[in-house]
Order: sequence, then structure tokens, then C-alpha cells
Amino acid sequence: MDRVAARAGTNKNAIYRRWPHRAALGIAAYRHLSDATMPNPDTGTLRGDALEMLRQANETWSSPHGAVLRGLLAAAADDPALLDLVRERSGADTMDRAWLTMLERAVARGEAPPAAVHPRVATTPTMLLRADYAMRGIPSVPDEVLIEIVDEVFLPLVRGRA
Repeated sequence: MDRVAARAGTNKNAIYRRWPHRAALGIAAYRHLSDATMPNPDTGTLRGDALEMLRQANETWSSPHGAVLRGLLAAAADDPALLDLVRERSGADTMDRAWLTMLERAVARGEAPPAAVHPRVATTPTMLLRADYAMRGIPSVPDEVLIEIVDEVFLPLVRGRA
């Protein structure tokens, strides 16, 4: 908090008035970054869009900015209040909307049934990517895994909603 205050040209008290603890500041910073860099690929195919979304998410989560969220998620495992705060403010809803928009475009192109535009379908690829980070503890998920998520899980799930 001292370094944040110094960089902002203010004092710690001003920082604490807006963000009561480091986790809240970290979540706000991550949300700001994720909103500013939210991918919106339109490759012309659902597969291409989904792969590009996962690749961009992988790139972000592998960066120092992603390290903030990974650290918050790790800390939240032992702190239910922090987990609620992460869920509430992490920007996941922004990512979910991007996936839903992608699915809506696929429906309009005739690539997906209308029933595929569903929050659970939309969140599946991102959840699987997050699980790879959490369970494997690796700094970046290999592209082969991203392709598997899209080809072996996401696209069959979308088609199965018909």
C-alpha cells in the first residue's frame, strides 16, 4: 500500500478510504485491466473466436497482471469473505458477456443452436482454463490444451444444446 500511495502521489490513508485492504485494491486493479483489455475476436467462426478468446485470456493470465488474479484466487481459498469479494468484483461477468456475445454471433451465422447461448455454456472454457492454472500451477497453459478445451469440450457442448 505504501508503494501504491507513493506512485499515486497521495498517502496511504487516502488509499485505504477507497480500498479497505490490499485484496480489494488488487481486485479493483485487475478489474480495471480486464475491462480495458477484454478480447472481442470475430474470426468468422465459433472455433476461431473461442480459440482466440482462450489464447488472449491465457496471455493475460500468464502476465504480471494475471499473477494478481491468480494470487487473489489462491488467497481466497482460505478466506470465504475474500472469495465473495473476488466473485463480486473480478470482472468475470465482463468475460462471461464476451463469451455470450460470441455465441450469439455463432447463432446468427447458423453455427450454433439458440439454446447454446447460455451462461453455463459460455463460462465452461474459461473455467477449464482457470482450473488448469489452479491445479497444475503452471505459468502458461500450452496451446494444445486450449485446442482440446475448444474442440473436445466447448464445441461438443454447444452442438449438444440443439
